[in-house]
Amino acid sequence: MNKPLNGLPPVGLIGLGAMGLGMATSLRRAGLVPRVFDIRAEVATTFAAQGGIACSSIAELAKSCEVVISVVVNAAQTESLLFGPDGCLECMSPGGVFVMCSTVDPNWSIEIEKKLAAKGILYLDAPISGGAARAALGEITMMTAGDPKAYAIAQPFFEAMASKVYRLGDQAGAGSKVKIINQLLAGVHIAVAAEAMALGIREGVNPEALYEVITNSAGNSWMFENRMAHVLAADYTPLSAVDIFVKDLGLVLDVARETKFPLPLCSTAHQMFMQASTAGFAKEDDSAVIKIFPGIELPKKEV
Repeated sequence: MNKPLNGLPPVGLIGLGAMGLGMATSLRRAGLVPRVFDIRAEVATTFAAQGGIACSSIAELAKSCEVVISVVVNAAQTESLLFGPDGCLECMSPGGVFVMCSTVDPNWSIEIEKKLAAKGILYLDAPISGGAARAALGEITMMTAGDPKAYAIAQPFFEAMASKVYRLGDQAGAGSKVKIINQLLAGVHIAVAAEAMALGIREGVNPEALYEVITNSAGNSWMFENRMAHVLAADYTPLSAVDIFVKDLGLVLDVARETKFPLPLCSTAHQMFMQASTAGFAKEDDSAVIKIFPGIELPKKEV
């Protein structure tokens, strides 16, 4: 193990996507020298050029860090980096902390905690929310659960990355349960925001005027205000892609199905994102779900 930096143990972050890059930047801004790994080697190298250490493999990162933060897309990618050849499970030292920030099935997270515990590795179920902009500012929300011993080690890093860290229990699962409920609301809000804007356009209302009125009225939501601004700008750059909500709302439905709990609004929103995905908008910003509505002329980018 390398010498601790600024009195803290070495920290590594895997996955420099929209959220992970901002989180790594926040760690660096706090005076740390985070080790980073991404399958796109050039992204890690570019990050490290401003401060930090780009690792050439997961094994290199895991062997040198007491705290490893995983910010990958889903459970499958997390399993790969944990249990694959030269993965974190074999390379991390006993007593190290693995922080899982993906949106996953809570039962899966519970099982991962058990598997890591068998190797002496501490685990924190720690899904995140807030978007790329807040990640870059160190202002994400973390919904966490796990062994208090893991918190004692990881807490300073959480404080560098997040404005709110909720401790929801001493065992994995609680953080992921809260995150999927958040995703249920987020996905439904985006879908209904798109539906409302589409109806307004169809009825001949000026979309910019509609946006101004709604964002100053009781019908507003954070998702309407944020995502419909993308529609007005005709900018579907994927800060959070359509397929993210195909995955996340599908996960919500899977969890609810186990206990036969009905989710009619979630089901409808999921179908809307599925329709947008199969129509060719899978990798566009999730606000592109508005493109499924027929007979409307959406705003175009100014040339």
